[in-house]
Amino acid sequence: MDWFMNTGIRIIAIVAVAIIIFIICRFTIPSIMRNMVSRRSINKDKSEIQKRTDTLSSILVKIAGIVIAIIAVITILPEFGVNIATLIAGIGVGGLAIAFAAQNLVRDFITGFFIILEDQYRVQDVVSIAGISGAVEDIGLRRTVLRDVSGNVHSIPNGKVEISTNMSKDFSRVDLNVSVGYGENLKQVIHIINGVCQEMAADPQWKEQFISTPSVLRVDNLGDSGIEIKILGDTKPAMQWAIMGELRFRLKNAFDKEGIEIPWPRTKVYFGNTPDFIKQN
Repeated sequence: MDWFMNTGIRIIAIVAVAIIIFIICRFTIPSIMRNMVSRRSINKDKSEIQKRTDTLSSILVKIAGIVIAIIAVITILPEFGVNIATLIAGIGVGGLAIAFAAQNLVRDFITGFFIILEDQYRVQDVVSIAGISGAVEDIGLRRTVLRDVSGNVHSIPNGKVEISTNMSKDFSRVDLNVSVGYGENLKQVIHIINGVCQEMAADPQWKEQFISTPSVLRVDNLGDSGIEIKILGDTKPAMQWAIMGELRFRLKNAFDKEGIEIPWPRTKVYFGNTPDFIKQN
């Protein structure tokens, strides 16, 4: 009973204080991060600011929880008669041995630190890392979690991230090639494509997703089956795929209405006598 009234109560008090401090950190860190990121990202979209805030807050809350837990344990151990100085010295020697044995883990943590510091990608960004593409669901100092378009979740050690491709940072881009037949009037085709793009950009359902209205950039290629026309335009982050899908749908309808041919691979087969133009060649 005496142990509980003295030592037990002190242990409960330490645990209670640690929990209270963690709860305070959990609620105050996101607010602090939001203010800091907002001041440094005045010209950025609110969704981009929120992504950065969520990423930093998640990491800092986890770190705060680990630090608080370590301090609480170190504070509680003397109550059980453990010599902290001896324990810390032992941990120091053991930690050095563990560092040599766990080089990959150390590399993961160092790489994760720089990924977050350099703002390479954030939670909710669509990225391609270590040969896997998907939306970022979580970033830690040790690993990054992606969910691909099929719904599969991939946990990738940060040490494996040598090259990262962010497909939704700040803005995204429509990069679409449309093919038409060689017999079509290109000026008419370009006029129709630009008209469809302008019509979609003015549509209340879609206009908020555009940063700039897509338009024809150039005749991109004289292909085997048709002439390829490149369309470019900027969109809100990660909206390029939905916009390109809708553009294809609208362009197909517009081409059908105007009688414009969308080519497909075809093969000519000759039976009997060889055609004259082949003989001449």
